[in-house]
Amino acid sequence: MVPRRSAVGSRYDVSLATNDGAGTTVPLVVANMTAIAGKRMAETVARRGGLVVIPQDIPAHVVADVVTYVKQRHLVFETPIQLRPDQTVSHALSLIPKRSHGAAVVVSDGLPVGIVTGSDCAEVDRFAQVEQVMRPVEVEVAATTDPRTVFDAVDAARAPLAVGVDEDGSLVGVLTRTGALRATLYDPAVDAQGRLRIGAAIGVNGDVAGKAKLLLDAGVDLLVVDTAHGHQDRMLEALAAVRGLDPAVPVVAGNVVDADGTRALVDAGADIVKVGVGPGAMCTTRMMTGVGRPQFSAVLECAAAARELGAQVWADGGVRHPRDVALALAAGAGSVMIGSWFAGTHESPGDLLEDADGRPFKVSFGMASARAVANRTGTESAFDRARKGLYEEGISSYRMYLDPQRPGVEDLIDQVCAGVRSSFTYAGATDLPSFHERAVVGVQSAAGFHEGRPLPTGW
Repeated sequence: MVPRRSAVGSRYDVSLATNDGAGTTVPLVVANMTAIAGKRMAETVARRGGLVVIPQDIPAHVVADVVTYVKQRHLVFETPIQLRPDQTVSHALSLIPKRSHGAAVVVSDGLPVGIVTGSDCAEVDRFAQVEQVMRPVEVEVAATTDPRTVFDAVDAARAPLAVGVDEDGSLVGVLTRTGALRATLYDPAVDAQGRLRIGAAIGVNGDVAGKAKLLLDAGVDLLVVDTAHGHQDRMLEALAAVRGLDPAVPVVAGNVVDADGTRALVDAGADIVKVGVGPGAMCTTRMMTGVGRPQFSAVLECAAAARELGAQVWADGGVRHPRDVALALAAGAGSVMIGSWFAGTHESPGDLLEDADGRPFKVSFGMASARAVANRTGTESAFDRARKGLYEEGISSYRMYLDPQRPGVEDLIDQVCAGVRSSFTYAGATDLPSFHERAVVGVQSAAGFHEGRPLPTGW
């Protein structure tokens, strides 16, 4: 991008709210990948204004439970890990790493009685009870307290977090110093009832209408009809089946990479078209098949075609840095889907593991990999599963290491939004439509790209 004359004085003068109908306040969507998109990810990302799409492999009744869970979460206070006073330190240590703030609340009869952190459990008998190592609740506030007030209280007490309670003293959630700051910077993505938003995906095979109805009845705020090759008859038939239900939520369909595919999906009933074949970190489609298209070019063409029809596109895949989000938005995307980059966070569903050097990581895998296919075909015969297992287009197991500086998905959202907001100021834009209008993007060589990369310390 080439800088433009700008009257935008600060990145805080920029609005990242989307206009694609998804109801998000930042243009970020977590991809519908089993190793990434779970209930913890869904509540956390929605609280910061984005959206998570639950994968199509998850049974409908489980999705319904996840939707109910997310809809019941607080808009400001984070859902904490809860422990009973008589539970062991070993049990606490197995749960505490599931939260980026590294703490759990000890609860007795619904009332918070203490806090346990990882450091409290260090060099302690693993069979000791948590009531023996817990610290008192230093900052307890009403769940209606203004985030700035909570920040000041946590900062003054030098406490790890504040515990939010309702009128009868029952635990509602926790809020760290950084969480309180974020609550003043982000607006949560909420539905008409003021509850956190969440989406879900379905495939193009089987009883598409039946599955879609179950998800709509469960209360999803957005429905994604998803397949690797979106410009095919089965997709068009699936969209017709979904549209036959007259859904009151946006319908997303994909994936495609050209104008013809975009027009076909919009004509069939898609409100938003997912763009991208092969750019994902877990995807081997381009190497296996020779099929795909560079992501910026694909988004640029598809977004133009969608606009002519009154629709929007999402850029799906290929995000490794904040710049990739900014360029996709400059090309015309309404939102950008992120997958593998978010896999290495505390909020992704997988267990937190450690390698031989003690570095924490989580395991990720592609949704067309043998591992994903095996999960998806669990109800089929052994013969059919074995035959489908011969073909795969994705990595079945990959270690995504947690960044010590940014171990939580909110840390990565901060990084992305900071970069994108700054991009807006360089273009002289205050919102997404003006950014797309004003952004001037050029072509650069590999040498030019290398020139723009930071050098390691001590070069």
